[in-house]
Amino acid sequence: MERENVSFPNTFVLLGFSEFPWLERPLSAVVLISYLLTLVGNSSIILLSLLDPRLQTPMYFFLDNLSLLDLSVTCAIVPQLLANLWGPDKTIAAWGCITQVCTFSCTSCTECALLAMMAIDRYVAISWPLQYTLIMRPWVCVQMAAVCWSSGLANAVLQATLTLQLPLCGHHTLDHFFCEIPVLIKLACGDTTANELALTLLSIPFGMVPLLLVVISYTFIARAVLKLPSAEGRHKALSTCSSHLLVVTMYFGPGMYLYLQPSSKSSEAKFMSFFYCVITPLLNPLIYTLRNKDVKTAWKRTLKSQGRLKTLKTRSLPLS
Repeated sequence: MERENVSFPNTFVLLGFSEFPWLERPLSAVVLISYLLTLVGNSSIILLSLLDPRLQTPMYFFLDNLSLLDLSVTCAIVPQLLANLWGPDKTIAAWGCITQVCTFSCTSCTECALLAMMAIDRYVAISWPLQYTLIMRPWVCVQMAAVCWSSGLANAVLQATLTLQLPLCGHHTLDHFFCEIPVLIKLACGDTTANELALTLLSIPFGMVPLLLVVISYTFIARAVLKLPSAEGRHKALSTCSSHLLVVTMYFGPGMYLYLQPSSKSSEAKFMSFFYCVITPLLNPLIYTLRNKDVKTAWKRTLKSQGRLKTLKTRSLPLS
């Protein structure tokens, strides 16, 4: 194979799910519906927390950040996936590929750190309910979120810089449905030690450490819940944590399965990435809204206030 003296080509070919041609059309319908519901669900959570003062709490502040991350990764990857599923042209421009690499690297690592911060928030809320608002002050929450975003951005800059410097060989065909760093590394014909080392080393602070913080937080939460005198109090405390635990399981489960098994089949890895990029951003707002009475109540208040506003506008119109 001839070595090309090009670090990054003008276009890439994304094979996507072309090995399952019978699956592309029905899958495109699933992706389109999931995409629209993801946009509506996550945007609604952000908008609702801005409109309703009762939802302007630390928990919903972190939930807004989670929704923003889901929107970012969805908007960066799903439109290109839909275009590839619908048409014969399965190419992606270099700028689109770079955007996907940076966005996915940033959002995935930021979300790992954010889920750990949300676990700490739940621990403070259950263990010190009287001091909760004092400990989790708005400025403290902003600082915690800033740490998550800045660390994810730093990882994205590092990974994108190393990836852009890769010498690529021959064809520029990616056996995936979006530009992911491990898939791009496979195209390299030079030394990829630095890239692989960066992926391995950064999996510790962004994969293992957040998961460890979640486990430690919920260990202390379990101890605090067991000390509560009433069964109703224990049930209420557990209900506030169940949604977050479910999201953590969905997020870290597929990621650990995918990245801790380098020998996994290409099709298997693609379907696991599909779950992470398409299904998880759809389920996150559903999990937090369907199981949350505060969100349901806020929706009712917002809709009623909008209805009253329309009624007042109608009454104030001059009669012709």
